[in-house]
Amino acid sequence: MVERFLKQISFSSHEDFVKNYKVVVPDNFNFAYDVVDAYAAEQPQKRAICWTNDKGEHIDFTYARLKELTDKAASYFQSLGIGKGDMVMLILKRRYEWWISLIALHKIGAVAIPATHLLTDKDIIYRCNAADIKAIVCVGNDVIVEHIEKALPKCPTVKHIISVGPEIPDGWDDFHKGLDNAAPFVRPENVNSNSDIMLMYFTSGTTGEPKMVIHDFTYPLGHISTAYIWHHLNDESLHLTVADTGWAKAAWGKIYGQLIAGACLFVYDHEKFTPADMLEMISKYKVTSFCAPPTVFRFMIREDLTKYDLSALKQCSIAGEALNPSVYEQFYKLTGIKMREAFGQTETTALIMTDPWIEPKPGSMGKPCPQYDVDIVDEEGNSVEVGEHGNIVIRTDKGRPVGLFMGYYRNEEKTKEVWHDGRYYTGDVAWRDEDGYYWYVGRNDDVIKSSGYRIGPFEVESAVMTHPAVVECAITGVPDPIRGQVVKATIVLGKEWKDKAGDDLKKEIQDHVKRTTAPYKYPRVVEFVDELPKTISGKIRRKEIRKQDGNDE
Repeated sequence: MVERFLKQISFSSHEDFVKNYKVVVPDNFNFAYDVVDAYAAEQPQKRAICWTNDKGEHIDFTYARLKELTDKAASYFQSLGIGKGDMVMLILKRRYEWWISLIALHKIGAVAIPATHLLTDKDIIYRCNAADIKAIVCVGNDVIVEHIEKALPKCPTVKHIISVGPEIPDGWDDFHKGLDNAAPFVRPENVNSNSDIMLMYFTSGTTGEPKMVIHDFTYPLGHISTAYIWHHLNDESLHLTVADTGWAKAAWGKIYGQLIAGACLFVYDHEKFTPADMLEMISKYKVTSFCAPPTVFRFMIREDLTKYDLSALKQCSIAGEALNPSVYEQFYKLTGIKMREAFGQTETTALIMTDPWIEPKPGSMGKPCPQYDVDIVDEEGNSVEVGEHGNIVIRTDKGRPVGLFMGYYRNEEKTKEVWHDGRYYTGDVAWRDEDGYYWYVGRNDDVIKSSGYRIGPFEVESAVMTHPAVVECAITGVPDPIRGQVVKATIVLGKEWKDKAGDDLKKEIQDHVKRTTAPYKYPRVVEFVDELPKTISGKIRRKEIRKQDGNDE
């Protein structure tokens, strides 16, 4: 399959990859027809999804079965009056109905809006009205049902609420009954052009209301590099990405690039993350490729990995937050697998990655993916020298690369803030070493300016995290009359250290950081807390900590 969309599919080196990686974009590309249905026609018994849950259920979906179900769902959606350009929100956790619904919406040219089950009624009201959402497909459980029903009176554009079970509340549509009674699907004449909106994500909203990130129908092709190159997948791969389907990470790791690369998706539908259960699944099903945030690896390392058969596991990748080198080293020591990091956003696919032809440098994001023209620039827009901090940008003066978002829906002002003068500004700060590797510093807003130094929170967090007492840490700047700002560490301690929380431990951590990194970076202020403020996607809200400290500029 991948050979249909790449000019060259085999690369001998990083240089070869950079020079010859070119995505072929067909006219009116539609992932549902050109990938899913194409597989169903050519390899109907090929396994697309291996789904299991924490109740012991297991279903294998072949492409023939996936086509059958997505055709039925597409016909069912059409019977409800859902068609091209209509907005449909999916709150489906890791239920297999997410894949069926998403692909079905692609088949009719509707816009899919994946969303997390953690949304409150206030969040649902905001999203429904901001995007004129026409229908919601969701899991029928008490909490989700309650929030939606509470929100509905204030959501005038919503015409259908569809439950996949277990509960089907009064007045709601039954998804599975709809599929059972669906008429034979007839493909619409003009489903989409490449420039139509296919997918929308609401950003986490660490500052202000969430923005609506829109991607066109070519977006899945942007993820070939994510799966085929970075995850290094092929026809023999069984790939697991740990992500709720409400987040863009699911689009990165749970559908598009992976299926184009020929891999089978492994989905573990669980209510609560338990490292031992996740390891058991990887062992039982012989998962070959695994992608998760560093936090997940950190928890897994604390388990006795020798109890699990991880012999099938060949590739491990990291995304979602920057990787502390200590986690890399520990995992490598225990498994012999070198984790490969990548960097990107909801607005992009993998921008920077540790591709298979370069040696990982623990803590580095890797090198730019050649489908993007990535650079690090100063405030004036000039490329910075080796070792200098600057803004990560994508140059778009020669056109918008495949995988980059279209803009923020209904918010031209916000789009222009980040995308101007032929560049998209990611809002993230990094530096480049002499070998061309990129190193993450932090969000632009998070960089601390102290006594003329620019200090990135991540490098200090990495140093703090190597102390055995520390489970989690957030680094921020607090106002200081002499230095402008000083570094503050807000720390969650391990259980066995909580009774030692005091001045002696603070000093011990400060001295540890001085020894681990440049002394001027050490946290002059240390606070122990029970938990860190986070967004619903699990990202640390440093802004909230700064606000509490009177430093929310």
